[in-house]
Amino acid sequence: MGALKQQGYSKLQSCSKLQSYSKLHSHWCFVSRKPEHPGCFLQRCYLTPLSISQSDLAKDLGISRRRVNEIVNAQRAISADTALKLAVFFKTTPMFWLEKQQYWDVYIASRRQQK
Repeated sequence: MGALKQQGYSKLQSCSKLQSYSKLHSHWCFVSRKPEHPGCFLQRCYLTPLSISQSDLAKDLGISRRRVNEIVNAQRAISADTALKLAVFFKTTPMFWLEKQQYWDVYIASRRQQK
């Protein structure tokens, strides 16, 4: 076997060991501590410091106040559409918001699996 093939084989073995570990230990959690919901982050790091109300944000983004309120209160996920609008408004990237949402989603899913 060539050196590159051998190296690839070693990586596959270590991946399968990890999968075996996760199967043996059903309490395996991919996220060790509870992340902040992206809506809470939005309120704490953007709306409050910039003195932007939820109503003003909703108006500027062209979405309902209810939608913004549910996001901020961790009752609703940030969709791709909302991520695009937040990215333009706050001069970030859509992936910034979507990664925070995915991190939250993985945490919630792993907690449900533990039960």
